[in-house]
Amino acid sequence: MKSDSNDYVIRVFSSPLEVPAADWNALLACRGEANPFMRHEYLAALHQSGSATPATGWTPRFVTLWRGPAMVAACALYLKDHSYGEYVFDWAWANAYEQHGLAYYPKAVVASPFTPVPGVRLLARDAPARQALVKALVDWCGEQQLSSLHLLFAGEDDVAACAQAGLMLRHTVQFHWRNVAPTLGTGVSSLPPEGAELARGGPSLRSPAPTLVAGPFGSFEDFLASLSHDKRKKIRQERRKVLDAGVSFRWSLGRDIAPRDWDFFYRCYERTYYEHGNAPYLSRNFFRRMAGTMPENWLLFVAERDGKPIATSLIAVSDGPVWATGQFSLNNAQEVAERTAYGRYWGALERVDCLHFEACYYQPLQWCIEHGFQRFEGGAQGEHKMARALLPVKTTSAHWLAHPAFADAVERFLAREGEGIEHYMDELERRNPFKHADAPS
Repeated sequence: MKSDSNDYVIRVFSSPLEVPAADWNALLACRGEANPFMRHEYLAALHQSGSATPATGWTPRFVTLWRGPAMVAACALYLKDHSYGEYVFDWAWANAYEQHGLAYYPKAVVASPFTPVPGVRLLARDAPARQALVKALVDWCGEQQLSSLHLLFAGEDDVAACAQAGLMLRHTVQFHWRNVAPTLGTGVSSLPPEGAELARGGPSLRSPAPTLVAGPFGSFEDFLASLSHDKRKKIRQERRKVLDAGVSFRWSLGRDIAPRDWDFFYRCYERTYYEHGNAPYLSRNFFRRMAGTMPENWLLFVAERDGKPIATSLIAVSDGPVWATGQFSLNNAQEVAERTAYGRYWGALERVDCLHFEACYYQPLQWCIEHGFQRFEGGAQGEHKMARALLPVKTTSAHWLAHPAFADAVERFLAREGEGIEHYMDELERRNPFKHADAPS
């Protein structure tokens, strides 16, 4: 299939395994994108493990643009006969179609399956190729008589290209933490120390709290010092409950994660899904492939009591070198890609008060501070994350609907929803957990 402009040749593949892995990853790298969830290895593992396949409602149609022998743009598109595993909810749209006797499914989704992490979705060598890819997607969906096209959790360049092509934009809210201490007044060094060391290699929470300056947090205690008194007190109380329950943590990164720990993680992960009445999206085989092809992108925390593992938290980390404590500063931050950790999966075999908060927030944040990671993304939704200093950010998806009347109705809906999102963001800003510069310690 040939594009009308710039002599691009469009090729649609029915499996990620048919797409040249080196070419795909090269396009990803040319965007400076360190997000691991669009790597060819990740998408291939979803397919090979049976996690994202036609049998589970994810039929791959990877759309690529070629100029001569070079692949200059590409995206991971899936035909969906349901809306599970997307985290941008359009069930009401599907119901409206059904009520009018129209078929909403199959639809086309450009996304990383089961992964609500913002990032590049339209891999492209340059802006013209990206724009041509958007046009090719819309044209292809029209030819296939699909109801709609949805690009989920898109990057900034993707959003701009979609808006230029006339797609409708939709915003949702996530909560992310940044390793940058707010500019605060001095005099916080008198904060009463509490707690004790909870993680291997971590500083003791009993060490004196230093005076804060603008820049990365020097320790978890620095981070606590930046919070308002009530938030700081709450976090210390929650950590104390876990410590008093006799729970300690250890972490492993990359190939240091032992096979038995991967097995234990999956046991916890699977149990958590079944406790909520659902089968897990991802198979054990998927994580086995991750351990083999992308080990450097995974960080595992294991909670233990009396020498026995009782819970785990699996964190993804972006590509690039891990910085040791003290090697990262704002002065060299621009010399390397921003280092990001992503809260992904958790599970427990025993119930311990506040264990979820410790495993999924406090341990990862402490690790990020100690290793010079600039950001921690907490995943989809979760207003409770604000109390743990994860602040609201807007994420964006782009949508095209083939039916003119429904497209018009959805556009009006999105305008109203967008106003609500703005008001919600304003409300959340007023609940910022960090203290003001003139607030007492």
